[in-house]
Amino acid sequence: MAPKERTQTRKRPGGPAGAIKRRNCFFCKDKIAEIDYKNVNQLRRYISEKGKIRSRRITGACRRHQVQVATAVKRAREMALLPYVAEGREERPDGRRDRGDRGDRDRER
Repeated sequence: MAPKERTQTRKRPGGPAGAIKRRNCFFCKDKIAEIDYKNVNQLRRYISEKGKIRSRRITGACRRHQVQVATAVKRAREMALLPYVAEGREERPDGRRDRGDRGDRDRER
């Protein structure tokens, strides 16, 4: 009798119990064809605290509407309706500086 060949089967992590729920696009649900750059309150949902445009994975928007959101945010920034970056930086409570801040170089010279 010949030995049986083993076929490796991988189980997908999560399986049926950990199925990822796909978010539906807000704009497709409301049947919005074009996104208006003047609607700042709606666009703020798609911007992080630092001012970056959030990705589709986080917002749940479809590809078509995510491209329109990015274009609308860029136009709103150009018209000064939205900021390019966050308003102000807070200092850390322990007195240390954030990464990338080179304020300590003045003391070395």
